[in-house]
Amino acid sequence: MPYPTFILADLKLPDGDGFTLLQDLKSKPAWAVIPTIVLSGSSDRDDLKKSFLLGASACFVKPNSLDGYFRMIRTTYEFWSLSETPEVDVTGQQLPTQSTGKLGEDIPQPEYVPRPRVAENK
Repeated sequence: MPYPTFILADLKLPDGDGFTLLQDLKSKPAWAVIPTIVLSGSSDRDDLKKSFLLGASACFVKPNSLDGYFRMIRTTYEFWSLSETPEVDVTGQQLPTQSTGKLGEDIPQPEYVPRPRVAENK
């Protein structure tokens, strides 16, 4: 499975909310680097601020029209698809890098433990 270029999440989810999702994603080093874009049905300033404080990369208010929605999704996809992502193995785990002597060497990396590849059912 390819490593996600970005995650698109709604603030209002059937089994919770986008804030909890952001907290969970950004608390795990392996996932924290994935850009996370938040969609909301309202432009509530507190919701937008909280989303950014919890690690959202961008926040968008859902357009009123289906055409506007498709345009927003297409533009978002085109933009974030150009972004670089960490290198991963065949199971989707980030590969370790050697940051000794480089900017950011003090930032902890997720532990890399090779996992066996799971065969896909076809």
